[in-house]
Parts: sequence; C-alpha cells; structure tokens
Amino acid sequence: MPASSIPLQQNRSTVAASRGEVRAPTQEAIRKLALEAGFTEAGWVALPHSQTERDASRFKQWIEVGRAPGMAYLARRNEAGELLRGNVNLPFPWARSAVICLAGYHADEPLSTAPAPPETGWIARYAWSGRKDPAGVVRPSDYHKVLLKRLRVLETTMHTAFGEFESRAYVDTGPVVERSLAVAAGVGWVGKNTCLIHPKLGSWNFLAVLVTSLPVTESQAPLSIPDRCGSCRRCLDACPTNALDEPYQMDAARCISYLTIEHRGPIDPELRNGMGRQIFGCDICQDVCPWNRKAPIAAGEDTDFITRRELVNPDLEWLAGLELADFERLFNGSPVRRAGFLGLRRNVAIAMGNSGLRRFLPWLNRWAEQAEERSETDRTEGLQAPQNPKSAGAKAAINLKTDGAGAFTGRDKTKTEGAGGFNPLNKPNEIRGALAPEGPNFSAASDAGPIQQPDQQPPANFATATLQEAALWAIRRIDQSEEPTGNEVQTGHA
Repeated sequence: MPASSIPLQQNRSTVAASRGEVRAPTQEAIRKLALEAGFTEAGWVALPHSQTERDASRFKQWIEVGRAPGMAYLARRNEAGELLRGNVNLPFPWARSAVICLAGYHADEPLSTAPAPPETGWIARYAWSGRKDPAGVVRPSDYHKVLLKRLRVLETTMHTAFGEFESRAYVDTGPVVERSLAVAAGVGWVGKNTCLIHPKLGSWNFLAVLVTSLPVTESQAPLSIPDRCGSCRRCLDACPTNALDEPYQMDAARCISYLTIEHRGPIDPELRNGMGRQIFGCDICQDVCPWNRKAPIAAGEDTDFITRRELVNPDLEWLAGLELADFERLFNGSPVRRAGFLGLRRNVAIAMGNSGLRRFLPWLNRWAEQAEERSETDRTEGLQAPQNPKSAGAKAAINLKTDGAGAFTGRDKTKTEGAGGFNPLNKPNEIRGALAPEGPNFSAASDAGPIQQPDQQPPANFATATLQEAALWAIRRIDQSEEPTGNEVQTGHA
C-alpha cells in the first residue's frame, strides 16, 4: 500500500516507529499531549480500574430503583443481561486504559443564584457557548463537536508518540460513565451534588474520554483525590426541587436539568414552583458550591467557548416571540436545541408563571387558545406567536447559520447519535451526575446499539397539549401571585 493511502494516524505512528521514536506512555506524557490538544486537565487510568466492580454495582442499583426516568438507553444490556454502561470492558473487551480530559466552561458572568430582573429566565452556563466566524460574528458552538476534534488531535499525537493501539473517542456519546473514570484517573472527586469536582478547577468542566488498548503499568497508576466535601450541605439545601435527596444521590425525575431538557411531557405541578425561571438546565447546586468560588474563567480565553451574552439572563418575552425558524437560527449548533422548540416554549411558560408578571398573560392566553385550535395532524413547527415589536430587532440580530448539532462519527466509522441532552451519568458537569458517589449528555455509542435521536420529539398534538397545560397553569399562578417590585433570584422554592 502506498504511504499516501495509509490512514494519517497509522502513517505517523509507523514513521515514528521506524525512527525508533516510539516510547512507553506515561501519565506525564499523556497529560502534556492532552493539554497541548486544548484540554484543561487530564488523567490516565487502567481498565478495569480498582473500583470497577463497586461503580458497576452502584450504577445497577441506581437504574433498578428507577432513578433514570424516561432514559431507557441508560439501562441497555448485553446478551448476558449486564448493563453496558456499568463496565467499559463490556462494550470494549479490548480496552486496557482510558484518558479522561477536562475542559473548563466557567464564564465571568452572574450566577443563577444572583438577583435578576423578573422578566428574565436562566439558561445553564454550559449552553452559552459560541465562537466567532471569519467575519467576527459569534455563532453557536457545540461542545460535543469541539471536544471531539480535540480528542482526535490527542489520539493522533498519542499514536505518533506511542505507536499503534485501538481507541474510541467520546464526548457524552459512548457507553461509558465519564465521572467514574475521572475519579479513578485522579482528576477529581464526585461531590454531594453528584458533579465531578477538581480542587483547583471546580466543577464547571466538560468531560471527554479516549478509551484505548494501551496498558498502564503499576508505576503509572494515578493518585486519587480524596472527597473534600466534608460536612458541607450547601448543594443539598439549595436544590429547589429536592432532587438531591441524599448526599451523593440524585433523583433525576426531580432534577430541573432533566425536566427542562429531556422530559417530553407535562412537568409535575409539584415541581413547577421550584423550577423558578430556569428554562434550560440548572446551575444552582454548582453555583453554591464553595469549590467554585475560585474556579478559573475559561469562557473568553477559549475561543471555542465564547459567551453568547444574549443567552445570559435572557428576556422571556424575547424567547416567547421566537418562531420555529428563529429557534433554529439561534440554537442550531447549540445544546439548547436538545429541548426542542415546543419543549423550550413549555419551559418559558412555566418561567412566566413563576415570574408573577401580568405582562406575560397575553402570551400565555394566546398559547392556550392556539393549542386548543391546533390540528392533530400539525407537525411541531411551533405555534404562531403574537407579534412582539421588541423581538423583531432581536430576531434580525440573531440570524445565525450554523452546521447544526447531531451525530458524530468515530474512527471505526460507526455513527453515534443522541448527543446534547441530559445524562445524569456523563454530563459536561452541567448535566448533573446521578450516581453515588460516582455519578451530565447523553447517548450511547453505536457500539452499544441504536439510541434516541437527538431531535426526537413526541407527536405534535401531545407537545402542543403539553404547552397548553403549562400555559394554563402559568395563568393561574400569575393570578394567585403578587406582582414583583424588584430583581429576584432565578431559582424557585421547594
């Protein structure tokens, strides 16, 4: 075979081997390559690691007690009945090690727990990301794609340095529990809020993993970082829906991140007051964590994760005025697209209700009426919203065109889908972990079988009925509330 037809990684590693440059991998060398590829921190751990059986047992228990509602793909099993995500070596029997990489996304912006105008909502910090195009316009950036490219760079440089090996790269798209691997690799501990916490970087970090066939010698075993949560209960006490019902335990069915991103139906009325004005994801348990007080600012320094200021405390009326085409332009290529157009509108309706502002009643009444009139044969193109003079200029300003979010293709050319949503196991430390104590987005790799499509939505009539029900609830909520007189926190109450 001519050299030009050999895959790039193989060609490089073969050339390096012929020059006698291939060396044994070490923690220090792999971490250096990961940082050069654009990650903030990295660790390397043998597979299976010393706590594999413990982690698999905890994962199994979490699944079996029903803490993963509506997320059947997390419970996918092999022919022997074993949970594929419980042990990396089940889908990848050849795996000998894994490199776990962190990339920070903390931005120099207000916290969700800080007072904000009552007419605004909250979008989770990790979903603010964008990057400038050649014309200098900030467009949405998808951390799945950004970090997968960095993993590919790391994969290539590791082949160059260490020779040939089998590997798979995943950013929330594989049958792995990144958090458990991260703890085993010595890059943090899982806190009582079920997020991975690094002693210097805090918890505002994306996680990415490279599974490899490279063996780890005993001398290269990582040092673990002990749990440093101590007696602190700030995250548990701050959770407005009591999703953190015990230290290191999360009930995803009550988590605002799950409810606003993945849940495709009416939200339990018992939880709506607690949602406050959160319209996509939730940062509360991270905002109150003392380990995040000195977390370094990453957004802005990392040109792939520039903060899109229009998504920080966004105006609810502006979001209400978005039609489907506007939604696609604004969020195509953004994690927010995972919620879906009517899903986001449902969340906005609940936030409007919790705002107590009567100015939102025309929107809510219009949605309730239009949903009633809508035909069951209609698709989820969205409801026609009343014209909002304030949104016209905003829509012109966000006329964005992107490549879009969705599937990723691995080295083995198999397709993995479903990235971008709530996975309480693998989230980018935003989509909260749910294991105890190794608990985020989700999907399973094609190695583990087909999974939910990233844009899969329920039937249109079901989605519009859900929006109608949320709008009617919000109308009643406003009628029973006192009009706010000043800034309030975005959070609700249990």
